[in-house]
Amino acid sequence: MKPTLVFASVSVLLAGCKKEEVMPSAPEIAFVSMSSQSVHEFDERVTVRFSYKDGDGDLGQEDPDNYTLWVKDARLEGTDGYHIPPLAPEDAEVPIQGELDVELNALFLLGNSGQEETSYTMFIVDRAGHRSNEFTTGVITITNDSL
Repeated sequence: MKPTLVFASVSVLLAGCKKEEVMPSAPEIAFVSMSSQSVHEFDERVTVRFSYKDGDGDLGQEDPDNYTLWVKDARLEGTDGYHIPPLAPEDAEVPIQGELDVELNALFLLGNSGQEETSYTMFIVDRAGHRSNEFTTGVITITNDSL
């Protein structure tokens, strides 16, 4: 199943008459919200909204096989990659900021109990290889009433 990324908003900051805030070239992200704190395994999805800022606008990749967003389930060792398409034209070096929604892959129980809790840690990497800070979601409870 292919990871899903849904855009919430994006803005490109263009230089104007006022002195603009200088953003660093490494991206910055921050947790905004989560659609649910409790889901039934495989039946419901969780969407996480986060804000981003990038001083040179090089977030996202054209190739859908090149992942930009990395998501780690606290219960597992590895991370899952998600594709973000370019958020500004690839040849433009402009500061960008906005919010993105990512729908997490279907959540499931790892053990034999009817309920587990987890959280997700996320970061992004821009085309220049700059890694953002990380944020961690709140706790999500995953249930299966038939166990």
